[in-house]
Amino acid sequence: MVAPMSVMTQRNRQATSASGSRSVVRSEFVLAIALGTAAIFFSAGSQLVEIMAHPVALIGVFLWLFAVILWAAICVARHADCLAIRLGEPYGTLILTLSAISIEVVMISTAMLHGANNPELGRDAIFAVIMIALNGFVGICLLLGGLLYREQHYNLQGVNAYINVIMTLAVLGLILPNFTTTTSGPTFSTEQAIFLVVVSLLLYGIFLLIQTMRHRGYFLESKDATVVENSGHQSLHVRSTTFHTTMLLLYLVSVILLAEKFAIPLDNSIEKFGMPQEFGGAMIAALVLTPEGIGAIGATWHNQLQRSINILLGSVLATIGLTIPAVLTISLMTKRPVTLGVQGGNLPLLLLTLAVCVVTFTSRKTNVLQGCIHLLLCAVFVLLIFAP
Repeated sequence: MVAPMSVMTQRNRQATSASGSRSVVRSEFVLAIALGTAAIFFSAGSQLVEIMAHPVALIGVFLWLFAVILWAAICVARHADCLAIRLGEPYGTLILTLSAISIEVVMISTAMLHGANNPELGRDAIFAVIMIALNGFVGICLLLGGLLYREQHYNLQGVNAYINVIMTLAVLGLILPNFTTTTSGPTFSTEQAIFLVVVSLLLYGIFLLIQTMRHRGYFLESKDATVVENSGHQSLHVRSTTFHTTMLLLYLVSVILLAEKFAIPLDNSIEKFGMPQEFGGAMIAALVLTPEGIGAIGATWHNQLQRSINILLGSVLATIGLTIPAVLTISLMTKRPVTLGVQGGNLPLLLLTLAVCVVTFTSRKTNVLQGCIHLLLCAVFVLLIFAP
C-alpha cells in the first residue's frame, strides 16, 4: 500500500502545482498584454505614435495606451498590497508610492524631451498631483469615511510629519521661484536649482528614516480606530515575497516602457485639439494616482484611515521631494528651461489647499464636512484648467 499512496501523493502535488500555475497565469495575464503592447509600439517605431494627420487614429492610440498603462499600474498596486501584508506597514505603502513616482518621473521626462520644449509641464504635473491627491482623493476618503463611520481616527504624529515636510518643500519648490530675483520669471538660477535638488533629496531621505525606522509607530493605525477584520486584503492571494517583488518589478518595467510612448501622443493630442497645456499635467497625475487612489479608498472603506493617509500624503511628499529634483536635474543636463513657480489662480489655490490640510489634520478625527471642503477645492482646480 505504500507505493500506491506515494503515487497518489505525487499526483496530488502535481495537480496542486498545475492548478497554482494556471492561477498565476490567469491573475497575471495583464503582464503579457502590457509587454505585448510595448513590443508592438517599440517595433513600429514612431509610426503609431506620430499620427498627427489622423485625429481618430491619434485618439485611438491615446486611449489604448492609457487603458493598458492604467491596468498594469493597478496590478503594481495589487502586488504592493501583498508586500504590505508580508512586510507590514508602512513598507507596503512606501513601495507603492515609490513605484508610482518612478512612473511619473519617466512620463514627465519623456514629455519634456519630446518635440518643442514645454517648460511648464513638470510644474503642471506636480501641481496636479497635489490637487488630485490632497483635494480629490482625500476629499473622497474623508466623505466616505464620515458617511460610513461618522468619525475616523488617525495617528496625529504621522500626519504632522507629512504636512510639515510637504508644506516646506511645496513652498520652496512651487512658490519661492515667483519671488527670486536672480533670474527673470518663476524660475531658479543654476545655484538655486542645485541647492533645491540637494535639500529636497536630503529632507526626503530623513523622512524615510523617520517613517521606517526611528518613529515607525507614527505611521501605524491609531489605537482609537476600530479596523474591520480582514479588511482590504481578504480578496488578495498572497504568495512569497520574492514572487510579489518580481511581479511588481516586471509590471513596473512594462508601465515605464509604455509611459515613454504614452507621453508622445499625449503631447500631440494637446497640440492637435488645442487643449490647455495644464491638461497634460492633469492626465499624467490622474494616471499615476488612480491605483493609489483606489487603494486609499479601499482602506477608508474598511476604517483604515491611517493607511489612506500614508498612501495619499506619501504620494504628494514623494512627488515634491523626488519629481522636482528630477525635473531640475533634466533641465540642468539638457539646458532646457523649466518653470516651477505656480502662477495665476493656482497660486492662492495651492496656499488654500495647504492651509485647509493643516486645519483638517489638527485633530485626531475627521468627518463629512472636511471631505466636502476638499472636494470643493478639487472642483476649483478642474475649473481653472479650462477657465483660468
